[in-house]
Amino acid sequence: MTHGISSPSHPAPLARLDSISRARKAVLTDGKPDAQGLVEPWIARSWRRCLGMGQQPHQAVHFEMLPRAAGNRAREANRQLAQAARQVLDDLGRALADTRYFAILTNADGVVIDRNGPIDRSDRRADLITRIGVDLSERSVGTTAIGAVLSELQPVWLHRGEHFFDDTAAYSCAGAPLFGPTGECVGMLDLTGVDVPERPELLHLAVQSARGIENALALAQAHDILLRLNWPGHPMGSDADGLVGLDADGVVTTCNRAARAMVPRLGALAAPTHARPHASELFALPFEMLFDAARREPAPIDVPLWSGLRLQALAIGSGTATLPAVVPMALPRTAPMGTNQRRLRDIESELIRKAVQETGGNVAQAALRLGVSRATVYRKLGLRKH
Repeated sequence: MTHGISSPSHPAPLARLDSISRARKAVLTDGKPDAQGLVEPWIARSWRRCLGMGQQPHQAVHFEMLPRAAGNRAREANRQLAQAARQVLDDLGRALADTRYFAILTNADGVVIDRNGPIDRSDRRADLITRIGVDLSERSVGTTAIGAVLSELQPVWLHRGEHFFDDTAAYSCAGAPLFGPTGECVGMLDLTGVDVPERPELLHLAVQSARGIENALALAQAHDILLRLNWPGHPMGSDADGLVGLDADGVVTTCNRAARAMVPRLGALAAPTHARPHASELFALPFEMLFDAARREPAPIDVPLWSGLRLQALAIGSGTATLPAVVPMALPRTAPMGTNQRRLRDIESELIRKAVQETGGNVAQAALRLGVSRATVYRKLGLRKH
């Protein structure tokens, strides 16, 4: 089946199409190693990968469906991703309603698991790529936003001839990768149109929407408290927040990409050989303080990192893991260290002293409750061992 390049309703600027044409000649016809700055480097890399797989631009693209059994397994394995993306896809459907672009959600292998938006089922080119279970990976359909995102793990924009095959040159698409609660790529979000004007601003929409899906995935993981993190002075309660879930022992169970950017130690979650980090490895304060904050009326607290940087954190119990309202920027901020703020060691000492009092002076029980050694309790409070 060959679609060829249909005449667009709104032609792209000729200079843009000419650059794409010259880039294709340089890489696909003349065999040059790069596109001489005429297209993005990752597009030329994808073209070369396609050539390396034995593909040729003039070959027909068949948009193969997974076999029934494999398709069922893919749907079951990605049920949580589809659920996390449902509201975002509905929102995208409204945003794209008058554009003739539509949204496609794939798994990490490039297989479609959901879609939304104004899909023209009378146009076979739109219908074929929006079937649940169709394989849109690079090995199957060549260079597209889907294959490029999953290979490059970065947001991309492709227009018409930047796709590898002649059959896919009618598409324009934006794509963004989706990373799961432990940092692994779990799929991608694609915004595609057929014979449409170029809309590179859709790349921003794809990236922003992908962040919402990632956050929904993070929130779906079990946790006893949720920390919403952001830098001092930035409003909290939006998709820009870092999200970190802790179990009852203070061990990290989930986090989102923003949190991994703010607290690099969280990046170890993606490595199978690494144990999940404890809150005490991330934050330079007794982790019990975070649980105490979650039991109080929600209000951001200053949280020091071991690097010396500080974050604002809103600790929320699992029963109220979704923040109902944005915390305004006008909230009083903690005074900087050296003014009226108590020093970290004073806060630690107070917490330890309180635990000793609550256990009737039983240092062993207080140490167990705090997750520290008895020697630490004695040292912090200046006590002598009996």
